[in-house]
Amino acid sequence: MPHWSTSRFARLAILLLPTLLVLASVGVTTSIAVSVQESSIREATGERVRDVATSLAQLDQVRSVLERTGDDVGDATRELQPLADVVEQAAGVDYLVITDDRGIRITHPTPALRGGHVSTSIDDVLAGQEFLGTERGTIGTTLRAKVPVRDDAGAVIGSLSVGILESRISADFEGALRQLLPWALGALLIGTLASSALAALLERRFRRLDALATEAESMRRTSAALREQTHEFHTRLHVIHGLVSHGDTTEALAYIASAAPIDESDGPAEVHHPLLRATLDALRAELGGLGAVLETAIDVERDVDEDVTLVLANLCRNAGEAGATRVRCALIEADGVLHGEVADDGPGIAAPTAHRVFARGFSSKGDATGFGRGIGLDLVRRVIADRRGTVEVGRSDLGGARFRFELEART
Repeated sequence: MPHWSTSRFARLAILLLPTLLVLASVGVTTSIAVSVQESSIREATGERVRDVATSLAQLDQVRSVLERTGDDVGDATRELQPLADVVEQAAGVDYLVITDDRGIRITHPTPALRGGHVSTSIDDVLAGQEFLGTERGTIGTTLRAKVPVRDDAGAVIGSLSVGILESRISADFEGALRQLLPWALGALLIGTLASSALAALLERRFRRLDALATEAESMRRTSAALREQTHEFHTRLHVIHGLVSHGDTTEALAYIASAAPIDESDGPAEVHHPLLRATLDALRAELGGLGAVLETAIDVERDVDEDVTLVLANLCRNAGEAGATRVRCALIEADGVLHGEVADDGPGIAAPTAHRVFARGFSSKGDATGFGRGIGLDLVRRVIADRRGTVEVGRSDLGGARFRFELEART
């Protein structure tokens, strides 16, 4: 039981593995793509605000205004604010602030804040360093670039700050994510379908292997049973041989009767061939033990060989084991061809399974012995095929199954 549970768990793991791999691959790939997309958006936004700030800081108009700006920045605002408004709209930035060397705003999107000190520190910028990062200012949290504005001699005469709101960056990221998700979902769908198809293929292979394993186990048990029966049969033959060889005929017959009950009634008068008569006597006794009566109609001239008796024995035995109470066996020779028929009054064979009755391993009866069934009719088919004969199954006039066969009579 633990081995079966382990095997079942391993099979389930193998069947689920393709789907899990698809889910993991798509999930990891999507996560990486999202992270790369977010980094790309932030990097592109940072480059944009820095380029705008750097370009304006080098503009002659900005530099000349800052050089002549004194304590009153009103004139500077009136000259540079229109420029700042145009650049904000053209570059798609949320604010552009120009300050003098004291940190006083000359331009700002909010008119009331012009002429006041900046809300964030620009000491490092006025010291000649550039800044790129996220800060919270008067209009909200922005990704901003701050650069110094220098005169012709290289001295810092002011600063220029350009920023874009983080909310806009998040909106851009969400838009990119909405474009990415359909592709991720499509990849997940295709991958899941492919993995499901692979899982179904593996499951069919597992079922086929299970069927082969079951058949192999059935064959193993059948072979073991046949080996035991062969050993017992050989032992009985040695006993019979010993009794007969010493002339103890009466004891030999008694021993045979104890091993297999014999129907003491005379066989059919028309059967004159020893092997066929002995086979029918044995079948009559075996079917009697199953509660069935054997009726015979024999009309053959030549001796009947073991192939024919094997076919008759398996067909009659099959009828008795299927639950028939009346089995009719006929064998007629005509123009060197043997025509045989075994009919019964049993449950018969359902039409949907009629084409499979001769397949090895097929049986409509339960396997109470545990040694496997579905061997006798397969043997019948192979024997008749080897003799270039034919066999067919149908419904008998007794209400059960009917097997008809033809094969060449041996001289």
